[in-house]
Amino acid sequence: MAAALRLGRLHIDPPVVLAPMAGVTNAAYRTLCREQGAGLYVCEMITSRGVVEADETTLSMLVFDPHESVRSVQLYGVDPVFMARATQILCGEYGVQHVDLNFGCPVPKVTRKGGGAALPWKRRLLGTILEATVAAAVPYDVPVTMKTRKGIDDEHLTFIDAGRIAQESGCAAVGLHARTAAQHYSGTADWDAITELVEHVDIPVLGNGDIWEATDALAMMEKTGCAGVIVGRGCLGRPWLFRELAAAFTDGPAPALPLLGEVAAMMGRHAGLLVELMGEERGCKEFRKHISWYLKGFAAGGELRQSLGLVDTLATLDSLLTRLDPTEPFPVAELQSPRGRQGNPRNVSLPDRWLEDREALGVDASAEVGVSGG
Repeated sequence: MAAALRLGRLHIDPPVVLAPMAGVTNAAYRTLCREQGAGLYVCEMITSRGVVEADETTLSMLVFDPHESVRSVQLYGVDPVFMARATQILCGEYGVQHVDLNFGCPVPKVTRKGGGAALPWKRRLLGTILEATVAAAVPYDVPVTMKTRKGIDDEHLTFIDAGRIAQESGCAAVGLHARTAAQHYSGTADWDAITELVEHVDIPVLGNGDIWEATDALAMMEKTGCAGVIVGRGCLGRPWLFRELAAAFTDGPAPALPLLGEVAAMMGRHAGLLVELMGEERGCKEFRKHISWYLKGFAAGGELRQSLGLVDTLATLDSLLTRLDPTEPFPVAELQSPRGRQGNPRNVSLPDRWLEDREALGVDASAEVGVSGG
């Protein structure tokens, strides 16, 4: 049985964190996952400028379920002044109790401006941002954590320096997605890098990458010595993965895999929560992206899948879900199978001469765009 994860005054038990995912981890999906088992559930990534400038889209994402005991937000930015002010607003006006900082995004339009996974190459800039954010959170007794990647590519690794800087800056923990930005979401995660980071820092390390089942989480913690795990793509269309994780961390029996009837019920509840959050038209549109994840491996026919992918009302969804066979067993062949985006390795887009000076403080302000990923 793994010990609870401690992040400042927060005790996370089991030591499992739902990774923030754009368009996925809104209040509706966090509710589903939270109901399946305890842990920490992080809101979609928001930008510091969006918070400070009261951007309507940004603020619309700062919605929490009344039963969310810990309000957790991932914040992204490249300017220490904006990051500090945004943190003050989040903690003081929105009751946020945990702030995670994103320095792992590999998306080209972010890295080519020096943001995301490119930024930790600039050690002084990273330290300045982390110190300003932590200082802003201290009066609220709110822990700040950092999420990063191994580095830009295999020739330009940053994770050891980044972990050390996070510790020196007062971060409560560091999360490591054990891939480089060049890997994007392809290939396999290098869990040995997580082990290496654990050996180099004293603050908790959270491991991320290739946790498709509860057994993977246990294996990662045993192999690397990390203090907790971050689960992202593995839970897409599978909120019940968190009940499996909760059972695994208490040495309890593994819950039965859901039949298609239970999956259909979860789909209906998910859509209903989205409608409560956004209204029927937008909520149903938002739900469409989840259809293929929920039904991955099941025998639902192409015509039915197509109809579900066009659903525009809850009544239509309920009618279509009745056409699924409630007794169909979960497709065990899909276990241990990657979910969500994967793609291929790619060259990382960087600003001109970015690699020449690791101590420079300047970065293009336009690197702060609302693109999530880590």
